[in-house]
Amino acid sequence: MIADRLAAYAQSIRYEDLPADVVHEVKRRVLDSLGCAFGAWTAKPCVIARQIAQAVTIPNGATLWGTAHKTLPDLAAFANGALIRYLDFNDTYLSKEPAHPSDNISAVFAAGENTGASGRQVIEAIVLAYEIQCRLCDAAALRPRGWDHVTYGPFSSALGVAKVLKLSKVQTVQAINLAGVANVALRQTRVGDLSMWKACAFANAARNGLFAAMLARFGMTGPSPIFEGQKGFMELVSGPLDLSAFGGKKVPYKVLETYIKHYPVEYHAQSAVEAALVVREELLNKEGRSALSGIAEIEIGSYDVAIEIIGRDPEKWRPATRETADHSLPYCAAVALLDGAVTVQSFDAKRLTDPRLRALMQKVRVIEQEEFIGWYPKAMPTRVTVR
Repeated sequence: MIADRLAAYAQSIRYEDLPADVVHEVKRRVLDSLGCAFGAWTAKPCVIARQIAQAVTIPNGATLWGTAHKTLPDLAAFANGALIRYLDFNDTYLSKEPAHPSDNISAVFAAGENTGASGRQVIEAIVLAYEIQCRLCDAAALRPRGWDHVTYGPFSSALGVAKVLKLSKVQTVQAINLAGVANVALRQTRVGDLSMWKACAFANAARNGLFAAMLARFGMTGPSPIFEGQKGFMELVSGPLDLSAFGGKKVPYKVLETYIKHYPVEYHAQSAVEAALVVREELLNKEGRSALSGIAEIEIGSYDVAIEIIGRDPEKWRPATRETADHSLPYCAAVALLDGAVTVQSFDAKRLTDPRLRALMQKVRVIEQEEFIGWYPKAMPTRVTVR
């Protein structure tokens, strides 16, 4: 059974066996996540999550980052997870299903603090969470079935937490069962006008994964087999899952295959921003600043996955929220062309309604570039042409 194999793998991970580059990259992801978190401190969904968590005080609980307040570990995982994710600046993994694996860190930290885990135990748990989420993403895409990528999150967070809690193999299997049975998330989170929930979707998955592991710790059982059952995860959600390889024993660890972002935009827009900045520099060098006001059309040639996620819905041409804008090919390319930079401030409410930027977005045409077919996920190419 898959749950048994995942639990056995969790038991096998030891800090002493981890290569130095894996440990180093975990530390980089933690620092990157903290930077993202404190950059999002005043964001409304993060404030809401923090207010809810601060209503509960537990002396030996888990800390809400940036405060001295300790609360229930699952509430801390949710509030801190929203901070990590809000700016869309944390790391990315690209495969059949994309993911932001550092989203798991809030759950591991909360459980680790609550139980007095060592730094080495926390690193083991983060490595494990990355392995589980990324291998699931390799195994099956969820988008075509209408499910959100965070549906894999309760499994990875539950296993990471199980590691810092030092659960037995039997308990870990039950944590997996509990994580899987009640946490299937709808893809509507990322369709049309995106809401505050975009920042909270995985925070919720992390909270639920942690809670599943805590329940298993005290003896709660869940339905089994959770993956292979008649009405289980593979039958209803993912389809077949091949999880035959995991990091270790000459197999590279997945944390080494994740990416830290250059710009606070959806990862498929990274190359579009880069291309737009190059085009802008060429235009200014050739024709001066007047060239920007003379743009008649911006053609963005991309690939199927990028277009599906950030370049198809009509809302991408008229984003009403920050969440929609940082998931919009037209917006990201247009703001790069106009401003010569894409920063956290590029998505402020006032910037979203700028008439000049709005007008430029209407000149954007997104096409599927035939020569880019099959490049993803090994490469994320974009061609920006300005006429």
